[in-house]
Amino acid sequence: MTIHIGINNLRRHAESTNAAVREAVDRVLGSGWYILGRENDALEEEFASFCGANHCVGVANGTDAIELGLRALSVERGSRVVTVANAGYYTLTALSAIGAVPVFADVDETSRLMSIDHLGEIIAQGGIDAVVITHLFGLLHDMDAILRITEPAGVPVFEDCAQAHGASRTGRRAGSFGAAASFSFYPTKNLGALGDAGAVVTQSDDTARKVRQLRQYGWKSKYEVESPHARNSRLDEIQAAILRSKLPSLNDWNTRRREIATRYSTEIHHPRVSCPPVYGEEYVAHLYVIACDDRQSLRAHLSAMGIGTDVHYPIPDYRQLPLVGSFADFALPVTEKLAHRILTLPCYPELQDEEISHIIDSINRW
Repeated sequence: MTIHIGINNLRRHAESTNAAVREAVDRVLGSGWYILGRENDALEEEFASFCGANHCVGVANGTDAIELGLRALSVERGSRVVTVANAGYYTLTALSAIGAVPVFADVDETSRLMSIDHLGEIIAQGGIDAVVITHLFGLLHDMDAILRITEPAGVPVFEDCAQAHGASRTGRRAGSFGAAASFSFYPTKNLGALGDAGAVVTQSDDTARKVRQLRQYGWKSKYEVESPHARNSRLDEIQAAILRSKLPSLNDWNTRRREIATRYSTEIHHPRVSCPPVYGEEYVAHLYVIACDDRQSLRAHLSAMGIGTDVHYPIPDYRQLPLVGSFADFALPVTEKLAHRILTLPCYPELQDEEISHIIDSINRW
């Protein structure tokens, strides 16, 4: 029998959520209201409550959520924003749209998250207007440690939670720590729509008000424009309803993802493969990423065994073409090292136990 295990399997996910999603779509079709209606209002209330935040503002996608959230925090052209370079250029897309200047911090080799020590050095040098903390691969950063650095300097922290829906530390969930936070609901996310969708979460009434204006032409009231740099970035009612139908299952899905990750971390035994530690609720296993000294050989071996893999992410942001001229002589040692060694394994709730065993056995026999 031919084995094929994809890096993800949205068909299985669709089958498992079919009834709830169809009911949600039918509810919207019957309402006759398709943009910024009751479903959007309800999702915003429910997801804000889930995150432990005062406000959630639905937008068209996760990248818009980063941009509009940063704009609401007064990040503007020329603002200097600390970020990592190992997270797929999404924050850089937003910073480029704003005209803000990236200041790259290296990452910790084990967690792959922003180095707290390097962030401290950058903040101490001064001249920083904001920090974007990306909870990469589903691992919630130590936000208390981050805020101990940024708060005395008066630097706002923006959380990129696109891969960390539901991750928690000390009873607080991703998105509830910073001045604001972005979420993506792209179909492959831990909580995914059936198309693009995103949200900004914040504790601040004023920040939420600004994002609501920025997502809809800058309107103060209908046809009265108050905010510059706005756009049409509205979350439609169908996607909102679909997300509402899935939200009650998110904790269970995250638990299953952690179970899979724990099996990998405890059962993969290969001298040339490094696995992440076993984490608790601070990790929702959006991606399970190993490191090895010969990635191409391992990928080829796993492909021959019917196992799909990917690389998240192969090129540091400062080596991407739009930034090469500005960062020609720049390099971050840990970021560079990881870019050549990391490899993503399948990790999603619908992955079957025997498939997990096959993946583990195939790596151990490499």
